[in-house]
This record gives sequence, C-alpha cells and structure tokens, in this order.
Amino acid sequence: MKIHQISCAAWLFVLSATLFVNDAAAHLTYTELTTDEGVRFVIVNGSFDADDDLSKFRRAVVSYHADAVNFDSPGGNVEKAIELGRLIRSLGLNTVTVRTKECASACSLAFLGGVIRVAEAGSIGVHKASFSDTKGMRVEEAVAAVQAITADVISYMTDMGADPGLLKLSLQYDSDDIRYLSASEMKRYRVTTPDEEEPQSESQAPSNISASLQIPIAQNGIVQHPMGTAPLKESDKADSKTVAKFANGSALNIEGSDGDWYRVSIAGQTGYMHHTWVWVREFEENQFGKRYIQIKSVDNLEAARSVVLNSKIPLAAHLTTNGWFAITVKATGGNDFERSLLRSLLASHAIPKDAVITLGNTYVREVCCSPAVSNK
Repeated sequence: MKIHQISCAAWLFVLSATLFVNDAAAHLTYTELTTDEGVRFVIVNGSFDADDDLSKFRRAVVSYHADAVNFDSPGGNVEKAIELGRLIRSLGLNTVTVRTKECASACSLAFLGGVIRVAEAGSIGVHKASFSDTKGMRVEEAVAAVQAITADVISYMTDMGADPGLLKLSLQYDSDDIRYLSASEMKRYRVTTPDEEEPQSESQAPSNISASLQIPIAQNGIVQHPMGTAPLKESDKADSKTVAKFANGSALNIEGSDGDWYRVSIAGQTGYMHHTWVWVREFEENQFGKRYIQIKSVDNLEAARSVVLNSKIPLAAHLTTNGWFAITVKATGGNDFERSLLRSLLASHAIPKDAVITLGNTYVREVCCSPAVSNK
C-alpha cells in the first residue's frame, strides 16, 4: 500500500502542508485529497450526527480509491462515530490527524478505526461525553443509557486494539473542556500504531519474551483480601481454626511457604494465610490494590505467548507463584472501570464466560507480551 512507502513522520508533514484550515460543517461531508506521493485521502468534515448516512462515505472511498482518512471534526454523536470507525476498519483504511485540522471528542473514536493510525501530538482531543440524549429521561433510564454507551465505547476500543484506559483519562475532563493527547500518551493508550521504521520496544521484542521465570523468596507482605479482611489460620488447611482476622493493608512477615499457604507473623501472632490473600513486596507486580481481569491460566510460557499474541484484544501473561501463567486483559483503570470492562467483554463474547476479576496476589511478574495491533 502506498502509505507504507514513506515514513509516518514524512507523510504527516506532507499532509500538514497540503491541508488548510476551514470551519467544520454541521453534519458530515467528505472531500478528497491526493498527496504528491500519491496517497489518496478522504477527509471527513463536520460534526457526527445520529442521522448521518455513512453510505456516502463508503461511496466516496470506493470511487476515489482512497488509502486513508483524515478528519476535521469537533465530535458529535458517539454511536455514529463508532459506526464510522468500524466501517473504516472493514474497508481496510488507515487514519491520520494533523494539528491544522481538529479531531476531538467523538471524532477520536472514529480515528481508532484505522488499520494504521498516525497522529501529530496535540491533534486528538478527548473529554467526557455530554450524553445530551438522556435529557428528559427518568434517572434510572438515564443511568442505564449512560452505562450502555460506556460499555459500547469500551468494547469498541478493545476491538480496535486501543487501551480502554483512554476512557478513564477522558472522564477526567468535562464536556466543555478538551484534553489534547501527547505523542507518548497516544502510544501508551495505543491510539496510534507503531511506525514501521520504529524499533520494537523491549516488551515487544521476541528475545525478551522468555523473561526470568525465577520466583523471588517472599519475605514481606500486606494483607489484601477481596472481602476487606483475611483470616489468620492455625494451619495450612482452609478448614483449620481461625486465630484472628486482619484488615487489608496490615503488614506482615512471611516466614515460609507450605504449598499454597504462607506461614506468617503479624501483629505478634503466627499462623497461615493463603497466597491469594497476601500481596508480596518482593514480587514485581508491585501496584498494591490493582485488579486484573483474568480470562484463563496455562501451564507453560509458549502456550501463554500463543494466547496473547493471537488475541484480537490486548492481553498479558503473568508468572504465578505455582509456576503457571495467568492470562489477563491488558488495560489500565480503577476497580469500577475493570468491572465495566468485564461486563462489556462478556456481553460481546470477547472473553470466556468464566473470566473473573482478581487482585493478582499470586502474580510474580508480567512475562509476555505486547501483541501487535490487530488489523482485522
């Protein structure tokens, strides 16, 4: 494809120089542009409206034999932007944004539809959706509508290979404000795809897939139990006598490990706690309080690597204390975000129905591996 024949930086410059600033139209319109290098663009102008007929976009792309899509849009209807993004992906098109044109709010979702996505720093803006369509609804109806749209956005971002953690960033900015993304943020949230000339990152390089499988000796920990308190048991049996209970955040010393149980001393008492109840300081999964969506576990690294690299959604594999590998959804966000993401992924059948949210106390380190962005 022509778009591969020049570097991302080069054709961003060409497009920036070719485009001129004009006022965005009220509804979507489409104009055409061919660069000196022969890359054919369809430019999407205006605000996304629920009534926009996207068959006009399809006809413009097909008749012009377009390679890529550029945007000049302040946003608009979220569902219509997602619809356009999916159409862009189904047509195998790439997307580009430059600072001389605007792509903000819902437009950023349409941009994610590109197979290859390139953007200048500061050219994509995000913020909290206004959900104006919920005006006049009862509270319960409005809440349900917002939850449904949020689930649709999370599912769409995941399908497009972007990190749904971008939604969490967007929610920090009111609908009358815009947060323009830096180049590093667009990489972090996989808004843009890597330049072909860009060297692979360490996490992507196959030579680093087989990270150390050594499990550090657990010596110090913190109580972290999904119920808020963890029991200290008299022996390494689930049905043994409970000596005491300790709240999450309580520090403890780990004196040894018997199977799936730690022998611990805490607040002057000695007993046993299950591995799943203790966050270990020596492990490299060192974000206390982080929750993960675990979809399965496998018993060897090659199987874990295969699952992650062949997935349509971003996944990660973690070495666990029993030597197996836990496969999780790779996303950033708080507890409420993880619950919303789990519901969305289950509803779209993107993950097994027995997937669970876990504290990941048994995770030693992430060992694999940033998948290539799906082109499907």
